[in-house]
Amino acid sequence: MPHAAPARFATALAVEAYKLRRSLALLLAAVAPLLIAVFVFFNLMRFEKATPWTMTLYSSAAIWAFFMLPMSVTALTALVAHTEHGPRTWDHLRALPLPRWHLYAAKAACVLGLVAAMSLLLAMLTIFVVELAGWLKPAVAAGGTPDIAGYLALLGRIFLAAWLLVAVQLWIALRYASFVPALAVGIGGTFFAVVATTAKIGAFLPWQIPVNQLATDPARAQLALTLGGIGGCIVFAAMLWQLSRREVLD
Repeated sequence: MPHAAPARFATALAVEAYKLRRSLALLLAAVAPLLIAVFVFFNLMRFEKATPWTMTLYSSAAIWAFFMLPMSVTALTALVAHTEHGPRTWDHLRALPLPRWHLYAAKAACVLGLVAAMSLLLAMLTIFVVELAGWLKPAVAAGGTPDIAGYLALLGRIFLAAWLLVAVQLWIALRYASFVPALAVGIGGTFFAVVATTAKIGAFLPWQIPVNQLATDPARAQLALTLGGIGGCIVFAAMLWQLSRREVLD
């Protein structure tokens, strides 16, 4: 009698990625960076003189880290979790012959992949709209040489620092079937991150950790990167352990 093939995480990941097709999560992943690019474009067009490349790229990254990233992660994790909460498919999924942690790890990997793709899309759209504004209105053509590598490195550090934020929001979204707890925590966390930017406690607030990559103090930026990256891995591991042991999610 042939033995059953062992469950592979790649299969769970492929199924999870397939669910994203034509989903609201995928639409959100495209719209959020586009909104920042639209703002950057019209902000440049209202000027009468050129703005340095460095300032425009920094502004784009700041808007992303400050507000759009935490709000997008809040909505993204809620939408990804709702693909199972809505039709109540958890019982079916958890009855499949594969380790339960595969289900949750696949969702975490997809969310992180989407956030990374959003960061890259933001970079592409920002560079495009700066060039477009300069072409339509030569007086505002960006000055200086764009430091594309530095800009991508900054977005990469913001992405790594956001792992703790993603882990916290995804855990809440998967734990509760209702949208309310995840949205309340995400909106509340973003609010405090915006109004208490200089607070010392902000260095440890998951919703503010990504924006700390823009801090003038290198030590604060390095601390945020360490807390966000390593803290995110720890919370992801705790999430997989706790959710895999639960018998009922709804």
